[in-house]
Amino acid sequence: MTTRTNSFLSNAEREAVIELRHAMHREPELSNAEWKTQERIRGILQRFGIDGAKVFHNTGLYVDIEGTASGPKRSIAVRGDIDALPIREMREDLPYRSRVDGVMHACGHDMHGSIALGTALAFNRIREDFAGNVRVFFQPAEEAEPLGGRTVEQENLLDGFDRAVGFHVAPDLPAGTFGAREGAVTKSADSFKLTITGKMAHGAAPFKGVDAIAIAATFVNEVQKVVSREMPGDDGAVVTVGVIRGGEAANIICPSVVMEGTVRTRSPVRRALLTQRVREIAEGAASMHRGQAGLIIRTGEPPVVNDPEMVNRFRQLVHDAAGHEAFSDAKQRGDGSDDFGFYSACVPSIYFWFGSRAPGNDSHLHTPTFGVSDDLLIPTTELAVRYILDLLNS
Repeated sequence: MTTRTNSFLSNAEREAVIELRHAMHREPELSNAEWKTQERIRGILQRFGIDGAKVFHNTGLYVDIEGTASGPKRSIAVRGDIDALPIREMREDLPYRSRVDGVMHACGHDMHGSIALGTALAFNRIREDFAGNVRVFFQPAEEAEPLGGRTVEQENLLDGFDRAVGFHVAPDLPAGTFGAREGAVTKSADSFKLTITGKMAHGAAPFKGVDAIAIAATFVNEVQKVVSREMPGDDGAVVTVGVIRGGEAANIICPSVVMEGTVRTRSPVRRALLTQRVREIAEGAASMHRGQAGLIIRTGEPPVVNDPEMVNRFRQLVHDAAGHEAFSDAKQRGDGSDDFGFYSACVPSIYFWFGSRAPGNDSHLHTPTFGVSDDLLIPTTELAVRYILDLLNS
Protein backbone atom coordinates (compact mmCIF):
# COMPACT_ATOMS: atom_id res chain seq x y z
CA MET A 1 0.00 0.00 0.00
CA THR A 2 1.28 3.48 -0.85
CA THR A 3 -0.29 6.26 1.19
CA ARG A 4 -0.67 9.79 -0.12
CA THR A 5 0.53 11.50 3.06
CA ASN A 6 3.85 12.38 4.62
CA SER A 7 5.21 9.86 7.08
CA PHE A 8 4.13 10.13 10.72
CA LEU A 9 7.00 7.87 11.86
CA SER A 10 10.69 8.72 11.95
CA ASN A 11 13.23 6.18 10.73
CA ALA A 12 14.17 5.31 14.30
CA GLU A 13 10.52 4.77 15.20
CA ARG A 14 9.98 2.55 12.18
CA GLU A 15 12.96 0.44 13.20
CA ALA A 16 11.62 0.15 16.74
CA VAL A 17 8.21 -1.00 15.51
CA ILE A 18 9.76 -3.75 13.40
CA GLU A 19 12.18 -4.62 16.21
CA LEU A 20 9.27 -5.20 18.60
CA ARG A 21 7.35 -7.27 16.06
CA HIS A 22 10.31 -9.61 15.51
CA ALA A 23 11.10 -9.88 19.22
CA MET A 24 7.48 -10.67 20.13
CA HIS A 25 7.30 -13.27 17.39
CA ARG A 26 10.56 -14.93 18.44
CA GLU A 27 9.55 -15.03 22.11
CA PRO A 28 5.77 -15.37 22.21
CA GLU A 29 4.04 -15.56 25.58
CA LEU A 30 0.67 -17.03 26.44
CA SER A 31 -2.24 -15.12 27.96
CA ASN A 32 -1.59 -13.80 31.47
CA ALA A 33 2.13 -14.66 31.21
CA GLU A 34 3.36 -11.78 29.02
CA TRP A 35 6.09 -10.65 31.44
CA LYS A 36 8.99 -10.41 28.96
CA THR A 37 6.76 -8.69 26.42
CA GLN A 38 5.67 -6.15 29.03
CA GLU A 39 9.26 -5.29 29.93
CA ARG A 40 10.34 -5.16 26.30
CA ILE A 41 7.59 -2.65 25.48
CA ARG A 42 8.38 -0.59 28.57
CA GLY A 43 12.05 -0.50 27.57
CA ILE A 44 11.35 0.75 24.05
CA LEU A 45 8.98 3.42 25.35
CA GLN A 46 11.62 4.65 27.77
CA ARG A 47 14.23 4.65 25.01
CA PHE A 48 12.08 7.22 23.21
CA GLY A 49 11.51 9.30 26.35
CA ILE A 50 8.10 7.93 27.29
CA ASP A 51 8.07 7.26 31.01
CA GLY A 52 5.22 6.64 33.40
CA ALA A 53 3.65 3.62 31.69
CA LYS A 54 1.11 2.10 34.08
CA VAL A 55 0.55 -1.60 34.73
CA PHE A 56 -2.89 -3.18 34.46
CA HIS A 57 -4.02 -6.78 34.54
CA ASN A 58 -0.57 -7.74 35.91
CA THR A 59 1.12 -8.18 32.53
CA GLY A 60 -0.31 -5.25 30.57
CA LEU A 61 0.76 -1.65 30.16
CA TYR A 62 -0.91 1.57 29.13
CA VAL A 63 0.59 4.98 28.48
CA ASP A 64 -1.02 8.41 28.16
CA ILE A 65 0.27 10.86 25.56
CA GLU A 66 -0.96 14.39 26.31
CA GLY A 67 -1.10 16.87 23.45
CA THR A 68 -0.01 20.46 23.97
CA ALA A 69 -1.94 22.23 21.19
CA SER A 70 -4.88 24.48 21.93
CA GLY A 71 -8.41 23.39 21.12
CA PRO A 72 -11.01 20.90 22.32
CA LYS A 73 -9.38 18.22 24.44
CA ARG A 74 -10.71 14.88 23.25
CA SER A 75 -9.49 11.56 24.60
CA ILE A 76 -8.92 8.54 22.35
CA ALA A 77 -7.99 5.03 23.51
CA VAL A 78 -6.05 2.62 21.30
CA ARG A 79 -5.81 -1.12 21.94
CA GLY A 80 -3.05 -3.46 20.78
CA ASP A 81 -3.24 -6.99 22.22
CA ILE A 82 0.02 -8.82 22.95
CA ASP A 83 -0.63 -12.48 23.88
CA ALA A 84 0.15 -15.57 21.79
CA LEU A 85 -1.47 -18.98 21.32
CA PRO A 86 -0.54 -22.56 22.33
CA ILE A 87 0.28 -23.58 18.74
CA ARG A 88 3.59 -24.90 17.40
CA GLU A 89 4.81 -22.74 14.53
CA MET A 90 5.55 -24.44 11.21
CA ARG A 91 7.13 -21.57 9.27
CA GLU A 92 10.77 -22.48 8.65
CA ASP A 93 11.06 -19.55 6.18
CA LEU A 94 10.83 -16.85 8.88
CA PRO A 95 14.14 -15.65 10.36
CA TYR A 96 12.19 -14.46 13.41
CA ARG A 97 10.12 -17.65 13.83
CA SER A 98 9.08 -18.68 17.33
CA ARG A 99 11.81 -20.07 19.55
CA VAL A 100 9.29 -21.21 22.16
CA ASP A 101 8.13 -24.73 21.39
CA GLY A 102 4.36 -25.00 21.24
CA VAL A 103 3.70 -21.25 21.37
CA MET A 104 3.35 -18.80 18.46
CA HIS A 105 1.70 -15.57 17.40
CA ALA A 106 -0.93 -17.28 15.28
CA CYS A 107 -3.44 -14.44 15.60
CA GLY A 108 -1.25 -11.50 14.64
CA HIS A 109 -0.93 -9.95 18.09
CA ASP A 110 2.76 -9.33 17.43
CA MET A 111 1.54 -7.02 14.65
CA HIS A 112 -1.16 -5.45 16.82
CA GLY A 113 1.18 -4.72 19.72
CA SER A 114 3.78 -3.24 17.37
CA ILE A 115 1.23 -0.98 15.67
CA ALA A 116 0.20 0.23 19.13
CA LEU A 117 3.86 0.96 19.91
CA GLY A 118 4.28 2.98 16.71
CA THR A 119 1.13 4.91 17.57
CA ALA A 120 2.51 5.83 21.00
CA LEU A 121 5.90 6.85 19.60
CA ALA A 122 4.39 9.00 16.85
CA PHE A 123 1.97 10.85 19.11
CA ASN A 124 4.68 11.45 21.68
CA ARG A 125 6.79 13.19 19.03
CA ILE A 126 3.92 15.25 17.54
CA ARG A 127 2.46 16.44 20.85
CA GLU A 128 2.33 20.01 19.53
CA ASP A 129 -0.02 18.96 16.73
CA PHE A 130 -2.99 17.89 18.85
CA ALA A 131 -4.93 18.68 21.99
CA GLY A 132 -6.32 16.06 24.32
CA ASN A 133 -5.06 12.64 25.25
CA VAL A 134 -4.16 9.39 23.48
CA ARG A 135 -4.10 6.37 25.78
CA VAL A 136 -2.37 3.37 24.25
CA PHE A 137 -3.15 -0.03 25.77
CA PHE A 138 -0.73 -2.93 25.36
CA GLN A 139 -3.34 -5.42 26.44
CA PRO A 140 -2.60 -8.95 27.62
CA ALA A 141 -4.93 -11.94 27.70
CA GLU A 142 -7.22 -11.46 24.74
CA GLU A 143 -7.16 -15.18 23.97
CA ALA A 144 -7.89 -16.71 27.38
CA GLU A 145 -9.48 -15.99 30.74
CA PRO A 146 -9.06 -13.97 32.81
CA LEU A 147 -9.46 -11.50 29.97
CA GLY A 148 -7.51 -8.26 29.82
CA GLY A 149 -10.39 -6.41 28.22
CA ARG A 150 -12.63 -7.20 31.17
CA THR A 151 -10.06 -5.54 33.46
CA VAL A 152 -10.18 -2.40 31.30
CA GLU A 153 -13.93 -2.26 31.87
CA GLN A 154 -13.92 -3.23 35.56
CA GLU A 155 -11.15 -0.79 36.51
CA ASN A 156 -12.88 2.03 34.61
CA LEU A 157 -9.82 2.67 32.46
CA LEU A 158 -12.00 4.23 29.75
CA ASP A 159 -13.80 6.67 32.02
CA GLY A 160 -13.84 10.10 30.39
CA PHE A 161 -12.76 8.81 26.98
CA ASP A 162 -14.58 9.82 23.83
CA ARG A 163 -13.60 7.01 21.43
CA ALA A 164 -11.67 3.73 21.25
CA VAL A 165 -9.78 2.27 18.29
CA GLY A 166 -8.91 -1.39 17.79
CA PHE A 167 -7.65 -3.35 14.80
CA HIS A 168 -7.03 -6.91 13.66
CA VAL A 169 -5.15 -8.58 10.85
CA ALA A 170 -7.43 -10.24 8.28
CA PRO A 171 -5.94 -13.02 6.10
CA ASP A 172 -9.14 -13.19 4.05
CA LEU A 173 -8.53 -9.64 2.76
CA PRO A 174 -5.76 -8.88 0.24
CA ALA A 175 -2.61 -7.33 1.67
CA GLY A 176 -2.78 -3.55 1.52
CA THR A 177 -6.55 -3.29 1.91
CA PHE A 178 -8.63 -2.30 4.91
CA GLY A 179 -12.15 -3.05 6.04
CA ALA A 180 -14.72 -1.94 8.59
CA ARG A 181 -18.48 -2.04 8.90
CA GLU A 182 -20.97 -0.60 11.33
CA GLY A 183 -22.78 -2.64 13.95
CA ALA A 184 -21.76 -5.92 15.56
CA VAL A 185 -18.67 -7.37 13.87
CA THR A 186 -17.89 -10.18 16.32
CA LYS A 187 -19.97 -12.36 18.61
CA SER A 188 -20.27 -12.47 22.36
CA ALA A 189 -18.70 -15.56 23.91
CA ASP A 190 -20.20 -17.05 27.06
CA SER A 191 -19.22 -20.49 28.31
CA PHE A 192 -21.10 -23.09 30.31
CA LYS A 193 -20.42 -26.20 32.36
CA LEU A 194 -23.38 -28.54 32.76
CA THR A 195 -23.33 -31.37 35.30
CA ILE A 196 -26.10 -33.92 34.88
CA THR A 197 -26.75 -36.27 37.77
CA GLY A 198 -28.62 -39.54 37.44
CA LYS A 199 -28.48 -42.87 39.28
CA MET A 200 -26.20 -45.83 38.63
CA ALA A 201 -27.71 -49.22 37.81
CA HIS A 202 -26.86 -52.40 35.93
CA GLY A 203 -26.91 -51.92 32.19
CA ALA A 204 -29.36 -54.82 31.91
CA ALA A 205 -31.84 -53.05 34.19
CA PRO A 206 -31.95 -49.40 33.18
CA PHE A 207 -35.34 -48.95 34.88
CA LYS A 208 -33.55 -49.22 38.25
CA GLY A 209 -31.37 -46.17 37.51
CA VAL A 210 -31.49 -42.74 35.91
CA ASP A 211 -29.42 -42.54 32.74
CA ALA A 212 -27.33 -39.35 32.68
CA ILE A 213 -26.19 -40.12 29.13
CA ALA A 214 -29.78 -40.19 27.92
CA ILE A 215 -30.36 -36.82 29.57
CA ALA A 216 -27.19 -35.46 27.97
CA ALA A 217 -28.32 -36.67 24.56
CA THR A 218 -31.67 -34.97 25.02
CA PHE A 219 -29.98 -31.71 25.98
CA VAL A 220 -27.63 -31.74 22.98
CA ASN A 221 -30.54 -32.39 20.62
CA GLU A 222 -32.95 -29.89 22.09
CA VAL A 223 -30.57 -27.01 22.71
CA GLN A 224 -29.87 -26.70 18.98
CA LYS A 225 -33.55 -25.91 18.41
CA VAL A 226 -33.09 -22.69 20.37
CA VAL A 227 -30.85 -21.47 17.55
CA SER A 228 -32.87 -22.85 14.65
CA ARG A 229 -36.34 -22.02 16.00
CA GLU A 230 -36.02 -19.11 18.41
CA MET A 231 -33.19 -16.87 17.16
CA PRO A 232 -33.23 -14.64 14.04
CA GLY A 233 -30.71 -15.78 11.47
CA ASP A 234 -28.82 -12.48 11.41
CA ASP A 235 -28.02 -12.83 15.13
CA GLY A 236 -25.47 -15.47 14.22
CA ALA A 237 -26.41 -17.41 17.36
CA VAL A 238 -24.44 -20.59 18.06
CA VAL A 239 -24.57 -23.11 20.90
CA THR A 240 -21.64 -25.52 20.80
CA VAL A 241 -21.12 -28.50 23.10
CA GLY A 242 -17.40 -29.15 22.87
CA VAL A 243 -16.81 -31.51 25.78
CA ILE A 244 -18.75 -34.52 27.08
CA ARG A 245 -17.37 -36.67 29.90
CA GLY A 246 -19.28 -39.55 31.45
CA GLY A 247 -19.65 -43.27 31.81
CA GLU A 248 -17.57 -45.97 33.48
CA ALA A 249 -18.36 -49.17 31.60
CA ALA A 250 -20.49 -50.41 28.75
CA ASN A 251 -22.78 -52.36 31.07
CA ILE A 252 -23.39 -49.67 33.70
CA ILE A 253 -26.09 -47.01 33.57
CA CYS A 254 -24.09 -43.77 33.73
CA PRO A 255 -24.80 -41.75 36.90
CA SER A 256 -23.10 -38.48 35.92
CA VAL A 257 -22.16 -36.55 32.79
CA VAL A 258 -20.28 -33.26 32.55
CA MET A 259 -20.61 -31.13 29.43
CA GLU A 260 -18.84 -27.91 28.50
CA GLY A 261 -19.65 -25.55 25.69
CA THR A 262 -20.04 -22.01 24.42
CA VAL A 263 -22.94 -19.70 23.62
CA ARG A 264 -22.38 -16.97 21.03
CA THR A 265 -24.43 -14.26 19.36
CA ARG A 266 -24.00 -10.89 17.68
CA SER A 267 -27.07 -9.55 19.45
CA PRO A 268 -26.50 -7.84 22.80
CA VAL A 269 -30.28 -7.82 23.24
CA ARG A 270 -30.79 -11.57 22.86
CA ARG A 271 -27.57 -12.62 24.57
CA ALA A 272 -29.23 -12.98 28.00
CA LEU A 273 -32.24 -14.74 26.49
CA LEU A 274 -30.02 -17.28 24.77
CA THR A 275 -28.21 -18.28 27.97
CA GLN A 276 -31.54 -18.35 29.83
CA ARG A 277 -32.95 -20.82 27.31
CA VAL A 278 -29.84 -23.02 27.61
CA ARG A 279 -30.49 -23.20 31.35
CA GLU A 280 -34.19 -23.95 30.93
CA ILE A 281 -33.53 -26.74 28.44
CA ALA A 282 -30.87 -28.30 30.67
CA GLU A 283 -33.19 -28.30 33.65
CA GLY A 284 -36.13 -29.48 31.55
CA ALA A 285 -34.24 -32.37 29.98
CA ALA A 286 -33.05 -33.51 33.40
CA SER A 287 -36.50 -33.23 34.95
CA MET A 288 -38.13 -35.12 32.08
CA HIS A 289 -35.79 -38.07 32.64
CA ARG A 290 -35.89 -37.93 36.48
CA GLY A 291 -32.40 -36.50 36.88
CA GLN A 292 -30.87 -33.25 38.01
CA ALA A 293 -28.96 -30.54 36.18
CA GLY A 294 -26.46 -28.06 37.55
CA LEU A 295 -25.46 -25.33 35.12
CA ILE A 296 -22.69 -22.78 35.58
CA ILE A 297 -22.52 -20.00 32.97
CA ARG A 298 -19.44 -17.78 32.75
CA THR A 299 -20.04 -14.48 31.03
CA GLY A 300 -17.33 -13.79 28.47
CA GLU A 301 -16.69 -10.89 26.12
CA PRO A 302 -19.58 -8.95 24.58
CA PRO A 303 -19.78 -8.48 20.81
CA VAL A 304 -17.62 -5.77 19.27
CA VAL A 305 -20.00 -3.10 17.98
CA ASN A 306 -18.68 -0.50 15.55
CA ASP A 307 -19.93 3.07 15.70
CA PRO A 308 -21.41 4.09 12.31
CA GLU A 309 -19.90 7.60 12.28
CA MET A 310 -16.44 6.23 13.09
CA VAL A 311 -16.73 3.66 10.30
CA ASN A 312 -17.75 6.31 7.78
CA ARG A 313 -14.86 8.51 8.83
CA PHE A 314 -12.44 5.58 8.52
CA ARG A 315 -13.72 4.68 5.06
CA GLN A 316 -13.20 8.25 3.86
CA LEU A 317 -9.72 8.37 5.34
CA VAL A 318 -8.71 5.14 3.56
CA HIS A 319 -10.10 6.53 0.30
CA ASP A 320 -8.11 9.73 0.75
CA ALA A 321 -4.88 8.08 1.92
CA ALA A 322 -4.70 4.98 -0.26
CA GLY A 323 -7.45 5.16 -2.88
CA HIS A 324 -10.96 3.75 -3.16
CA GLU A 325 -9.65 0.31 -4.06
CA ALA A 326 -7.90 0.05 -0.68
CA PHE A 327 -11.17 -0.10 1.26
CA SER A 328 -12.88 -3.46 1.06
CA ASP A 329 -16.42 -4.38 2.01
CA ALA A 330 -15.63 -8.08 1.51
CA LYS A 331 -15.15 -8.89 5.20
CA GLN A 332 -18.59 -8.45 6.66
CA ARG A 333 -18.79 -10.10 10.08
CA GLY A 334 -16.56 -12.32 12.15
CA ASP A 335 -17.77 -15.56 13.66
CA GLY A 336 -15.25 -15.34 16.46
CA SER A 337 -15.02 -13.09 19.50
CA ASP A 338 -12.65 -10.43 20.78
CA ASP A 339 -12.48 -8.79 24.16
CA PHE A 340 -12.32 -5.40 22.45
CA GLY A 341 -16.06 -5.84 22.93
CA PHE A 342 -15.54 -4.58 26.49
CA TYR A 343 -14.12 -1.35 25.02
CA SER A 344 -16.99 -0.87 22.58
CA ALA A 345 -19.46 -1.48 25.42
CA CYS A 346 -17.93 1.52 27.24
CA VAL A 347 -17.34 4.11 24.50
CA PRO A 348 -18.08 4.54 20.77
CA SER A 349 -15.50 2.41 19.01
CA ILE A 350 -14.13 1.10 15.75
CA TYR A 351 -12.48 -2.26 15.15
CA PHE A 352 -11.01 -2.23 11.65
CA TRP A 353 -9.33 -4.99 9.67
CA PHE A 354 -6.11 -4.76 7.70
CA GLY A 355 -5.69 -7.39 5.01
CA SER A 356 -2.68 -9.70 4.91
CA ARG A 357 -3.42 -12.28 2.22
CA ALA A 358 -0.51 -12.64 -0.19
CA PRO A 359 1.47 -15.52 -1.74
CA GLY A 360 3.09 -17.39 1.12
CA ASN A 361 0.85 -15.68 3.69
CA ASP A 362 -2.57 -17.11 2.98
CA SER A 363 -3.13 -19.36 6.00
CA HIS A 364 -5.99 -18.64 8.37
CA LEU A 365 -5.73 -17.32 11.90
CA HIS A 366 -4.97 -19.83 14.67
CA THR A 367 -3.07 -22.17 12.34
CA PRO A 368 0.62 -23.22 12.56
CA THR A 369 1.46 -21.71 9.16
CA PHE A 370 -0.15 -18.30 9.72
CA GLY A 371 2.07 -15.33 8.85
CA VAL A 372 1.98 -11.63 8.01
CA SER A 373 4.54 -9.66 5.99
CA ASP A 374 6.56 -6.93 7.68
CA ASP A 375 5.67 -4.75 4.70
CA LEU A 376 2.20 -4.15 6.18
CA LEU A 377 3.41 -2.99 9.56
CA ILE A 378 4.46 0.60 8.89
CA PRO A 379 1.67 1.55 6.43
CA THR A 380 -0.96 0.25 8.85
CA THR A 381 0.62 2.16 11.74
CA GLU A 382 0.74 5.32 9.63
CA LEU A 383 -2.93 4.96 8.75
CA ALA A 384 -3.90 4.36 12.38
CA VAL A 385 -2.00 7.47 13.50
CA ARG A 386 -3.62 9.61 10.84
CA TYR A 387 -7.08 8.29 11.74
CA ILE A 388 -6.63 8.94 15.46
CA LEU A 389 -5.26 12.41 14.74
CA ASP A 390 -8.36 13.07 12.65
CA LEU A 391 -10.59 11.98 15.56
CA LEU A 392 -8.70 14.27 17.93
CA ASN A 393 -8.78 17.35 15.72
CA SER A 394 -12.17 17.05 14.05
